[in-house]
Amino acid sequence: MSTNQPSSGKADEKPDGRPRETGAEASAASGRPWGKAAASADEKRFLLGPQRRRFELWRILRIMYEFLRGFRTLHFVGPCVTVFGSARFKENHRYYEIARRVGSELANAGFTVMTGGGPGIMEAANRGAKEAGGKSIGCNIQLPLEQKPNAFLDCFITFRYFFVRKVMLVKYSYAFVVLPGGFGTLDEVFECLTLIQTDKIADFPVVVMGQDYWRPLFEFVRGTMLAEGTISPQDLDLVFVTDDPVEAVAHIRDIAMKRFGLTYGPSLKRRWWLYEPLGAARLDA
Repeated sequence: MSTNQPSSGKADEKPDGRPRETGAEASAASGRPWGKAAASADEKRFLLGPQRRRFELWRILRIMYEFLRGFRTLHFVGPCVTVFGSARFKENHRYYEIARRVGSELANAGFTVMTGGGPGIMEAANRGAKEAGGKSIGCNIQLPLEQKPNAFLDCFITFRYFFVRKVMLVKYSYAFVVLPGGFGTLDEVFECLTLIQTDKIADFPVVVMGQDYWRPLFEFVRGTMLAEGTISPQDLDLVFVTDDPVEAVAHIRDIAMKRFGLTYGPSLKRRWWLYEPLGAARLDA
């Protein structure tokens, strides 16, 4: 099953020759919040309680197919580090530059850089990896306002469901880097921390960058959550905080190599009966 490749040239232009807007740009131009527009009635119906059993069965099959697509597309990407962050930061923002440097350092350390595949922080991390000659992967999501894959991806796959996408962003990663972001970023980082805290996944490093941005959140975590006993003191050790891309990647590399040895399961062989190319590994397979 092949994946789409980022468009270039006239595919990125409107009929009048002007460049197409990204989802974030279209949102800003319309005055609507990012990711908000006419939602799919079918998507809303899925979470509106019990439905006809035929509808529920079809939905199960659709979700299963989405997982299958993700597993097949990402099976050969190698050990990844997933970078989370806002889609709204522009190229001239300091957080964009930090993410770009992180992507470059991760690529130089031998990791595949995985993101949500969109603009902003995601684009910056993919761009840094691509410029350093590393592998760059995107797990995109369908939104009412289209989030186009950024231009720095070797391979991307677009998902319908957020929960399937989050599984893919976690499943193939040895570490997670969190840069400033909104609700989506908070959702992703706290899910990762919960999975580690509850021993659902291994104790992979979680690196948080942008100390000024996250300071109020950490004050709440320490001053309220820890003080009220809703988390344990050792839970604070799940997060490593730095604004230095070199230090961040050194921390990831040391833990990933010493604690996990970068083992990646059994030897991965392509199978003709799964329609996987048997020649040189290709990221768009």
